[in-house]
Parts: sequence; structure tokens; C-alpha cells
Amino acid sequence: MTAALSLRQRSPLDFVFALLALLAGGFAFSRYGHYMDYYEQGILLGATLTLIGFGWFWPAMRVFLPVSAVIALCAIGLYQGDLARGQTAFWLKYMLASQSLVMWMCVCFFLATGMFWLGLLRRSETALSIGVGLTWAATTAALSSALVRWYESYLIGADVGHIPVSNLYEVFVLFCLITALMYLYYQARFKARSTGAFILLVIAAAVGFILWYTFDRQAHEIQPLIPALQSWWMKIHVPANFIGYGAFGLSAMLGVAWLLAVPAERQNTQIRNALYAAAAGIALAGIVLYMQADAWFPELGSGAGFITGAALCVAACVIVHLQRGLLSGLLPAPDTLGEIMYKAISVGFLFFTIATILGAAWAAEAWGGYWSWDPKETWALIVWLNYAAWLHIRLVKGWRGAVLAWWAVAGLLVTTFAFLGVNMFLSGLHAYGKL
Repeated sequence: MTAALSLRQRSPLDFVFALLALLAGGFAFSRYGHYMDYYEQGILLGATLTLIGFGWFWPAMRVFLPVSAVIALCAIGLYQGDLARGQTAFWLKYMLASQSLVMWMCVCFFLATGMFWLGLLRRSETALSIGVGLTWAATTAALSSALVRWYESYLIGADVGHIPVSNLYEVFVLFCLITALMYLYYQARFKARSTGAFILLVIAAAVGFILWYTFDRQAHEIQPLIPALQSWWMKIHVPANFIGYGAFGLSAMLGVAWLLAVPAERQNTQIRNALYAAAAGIALAGIVLYMQADAWFPELGSGAGFITGAALCVAACVIVHLQRGLLSGLLPAPDTLGEIMYKAISVGFLFFTIATILGAAWAAEAWGGYWSWDPKETWALIVWLNYAAWLHIRLVKGWRGAVLAWWAVAGLLVTTFAFLGVNMFLSGLHAYGKL
């Protein structure tokens, strides 16, 4: 009865979108179904139904997804089955090849970050609107690039082709896409466009990593999957994981925004000076580590910039504490920021839990056991417990305010180490994820 009433409430556009999704899924099955096993066919069906539900839940997807698909199809058509055309055909080389689309994504995200800060500090709704538009453009380029890269991998060879979630370059693009989409949803729902000034900072940091990883390591080149990743589990485990990572990153930046929006009580001068000294010391340590990275970490090289970033992040958090209330009146109400933070962490925790369960199932198939206390698994558990405790404290104990904001910021450091730090400094069964 409820389902029937829900269907009656749908607009004609909802059903047009559903039909397009079904046609796209049917075409994919008719074209590539004979290459799929039963699990992959199930994933295709599940993805089609998920897209329909997503489009019905968030009407903006009824435009975003088809536009991204059309861009990808244009690129696929221009390739004419020849990967070499990516370097000779004008529209592919400068606009529509996967790497070109990633570069446009980077440009749009950087411009969006600048427009959000301009709009925040000058209270300009026009600048904020432009920032939102640039973010939509960047996410469109990100999704289109992933679809095109998927096709490009099959142009190299049928045994090379794979969904583009297999290395750091590809998953950082996925992180940018997911985090930006979550921001776009929440800013529309809560009328909180100005939060983009903070949320786009974590995306801009990811974009910086993509650019470094591209030009320093040539990581954009498509490589065959290593045996450990040749599994259909990867297609669902990794995206679910990165919905969690994107949500946690978004919540951390909202925590920073909350701290800057809410004035702090007057602090003792000696404590304030001590905190300034601590911030300066941490920042100096970060600079020294960056300058000595090649000498101290020859295997990691510039990758040791992770340490620098973490140190500077801690220093910035300390300074934020000293400047509480600096942006009071420019950002949405603290209760609104707290509510978005809570919803983002709830979504992230749900998908991170699903990803952890899927990862355990994958491990049982690949290594013969669901859990082995591998460093990656151990830190994934730490991340899960951290956000489980955060939700428990808020829902059961009713805590609000600065404690949860700081906790969300600290959670990003824990999550970053679980994602990157473990790969850089610890060995284990997940050693294939090293920089």
C-alpha cells in the first residue's frame, strides 16, 4: 500500500529517469553480459536499481548522472576503439580523455574553493552560487573521467580492463567526487552554501595529492590489476569505503567551521602563549620533516609530506582553538553545522561498516580468514570504534558542541593514517597499497 502511494507521488520525470537507467543497464548487459559472472551481473542489477533510487531521492541526480554519461559516451565515440587517439584527437587530448577530465576537475575544485572563501568573507551570495556551480562542474568531470578511464582500460586489453578504484590515483578522484556530492546535497538541504569554504579545503588537499602523484609518479597511467585485486569484491568494497572516507572528511571540516563560528570563553594569557608556542613548534617540525624527506625517508621521498601535512594540521587546529568565533555570523548556525556533521558521520559510519564486512568476506576468499589483525584491518577497526563512540556519545549521552567538533577533526587524522599512513609506514597483507 505504501509503495503504491509512493509511486503515485512520483512525477513523470522520475519515471523517465528510471526508464533511462533501466535502458542503460539493459544495454550494458546485452553488450557485456557474456563477459560477466553471476556476481557481476548481480552488481549490475543492483547498481541500476540503486541509481534509480538515488535519482528519486535526490532530484539533482536526474540531471547530473545523464550529463556525466553523455560526456563519457562522447569521449568513447571519439576514441573509435583506438586508445592512441587520446593523444591526437583534439577534443580527447584537451577535454574528454580521462586524464584531461581529471585536470579540469582539479581546476574547477581550486576555483570553487576560492569562490567559496570570497563569498564567505564578503557575504556574497553570487560568489557562493558560482562556487556551487563550479563544484557541480568538477563532480561532473570526476564521474565522467571515471567512466572514460574504465573504457580506456579495456582498450589496452580485455585482461587489463577494470573499474577505476584500484590505486591511489583512482581512489583519490573517487574521494573528491563523493565528498563534493555529499557537500552539494547537504548545502541544498540545509541552505548552507558557505560551508563549502571549509569542505572544499579537504577536497583541494586531495586534488593537490592527485597532481603530485600524477606528475611525480606518473600514476595516471593505467596498469593491469595485481592478482590480489582481481576480484569482484573490489567493485563494492572500495566505493563503500570511500563513501565513509568522504563523509568523515566532510564532518571534520564542519568541525573546524563549528569551532570558528562559536566564540570561546576568555582564556588565560599564559595558556594562550603556550599554545601558540606549541603550534609554532609543530609547524617547524613539519617544515623540517618536509625539507629532510629525501634524506630521512629515501623510499618515500616526497611522500613524507604526509607527516608535514599532519603536523601542520595539528598546528592549525591549535590556532583555530585560539581564534574561536573568528567567523561568527558568517557561517550557518552552530546547531545547523552540528546537525550536518551528525548526519554525515551517520552515513559514513553505515557505509564504513558495510565496507568492513565486505572486506572481511573478501579476505576470507583471498586469504582463508575473515580477520587477521593485519595493520590495515586493525586501523580500520580503530576508525570504526572512533566513530561508533562519537555516535554513542551524541545519541545516548546527548553531548553537543566543542567536544564533538574537536572529535570530528581528530577523527580525520585517525582516518588519514588508516588510509595513507598504514600504507607508508607499516607492512602487511595490504602492502600493495604503498605509495
